[in-house]
Amino acid sequence: MSEMRPPSALTIAGSDSGGAAGLEADLRTFLTCGVHGLVAVTAVTVQNTLGVHDRSDIPARVVAGQIEAVADDMGVDAAKTGMLASAEIIEAVADACERVGIGGDTGVPFVVDPVAASMHGHPLFDDAGLAVLRERLLPVATVLTPNLDEVRLLTGLEVTGREQMRDAAVALRELGPRSVLVKSGHLTDDPECVDLLFDGTTFVELPGRRHDTPHTHGAGDAMASALTAGLARGMSVTEAARFGKWYVSHAVEHSYPMGAKVGPVSAFWRVADEPAR
Repeated sequence: MSEMRPPSALTIAGSDSGGAAGLEADLRTFLTCGVHGLVAVTAVTVQNTLGVHDRSDIPARVVAGQIEAVADDMGVDAAKTGMLASAEIIEAVADACERVGIGGDTGVPFVVDPVAASMHGHPLFDDAGLAVLRERLLPVATVLTPNLDEVRLLTGLEVTGREQMRDAAVALRELGPRSVLVKSGHLTDDPECVDLLFDGTTFVELPGRRHDTPHTHGAGDAMASALTAGLARGMSVTEAARFGKWYVSHAVEHSYPMGAKVGPVSAFWRVADEPAR
């Protein structure tokens, strides 16, 4: 029996009762990408494919306590955020990450996925939360991974085509993260899905097919968590971003219907077939 410790990755995120996004998507991705998943739950949502019907936020001290508990005992090789729910929770997350050495120039790699609204359009925190996110988390992020709606919320820039993504990446980089990965999934008129990575010096395009499916719930979470898993495994930011793009492209390709509306992207493609009986 092997006693070798696998790499570990921490997700600081909300729970999706539909299992498609949030910490459920992160843990599923971590497992299929070869890392042990750790969790700090920020909120519990009542949702399905029809929308978010209710939500209960976890007390900020409990969120911080979860981060410190797993970091102190089990160790964290990379971490990511998802839904952070409120300004108070964002402050607590920033303080806890600083205490345990997550993020910044010398800390554990830290992916900030600035989840500001659900896929159904429900806001996940208010203007105060957005301000604290800019002030406390973006400056210590190793990689910031916004979609185009989040680009607009963070910078005021409206990206309607691929040519505007470079301006958005530059504006986001000025907010403090070491690298920015602008996700292009919402450019539905573009026949390709080309994401853009920028480290302040070099732009790297990450091309991918645009799959003809409505079932994309959890795609952003899957890409950010696969990127985080890559960093936990020792990849460079560019290598991890390419790994995340490869992972999510397959996840969307193999997505499936579940419920009345938008179904989830898949992790099944990374799971071995059941042995014949």
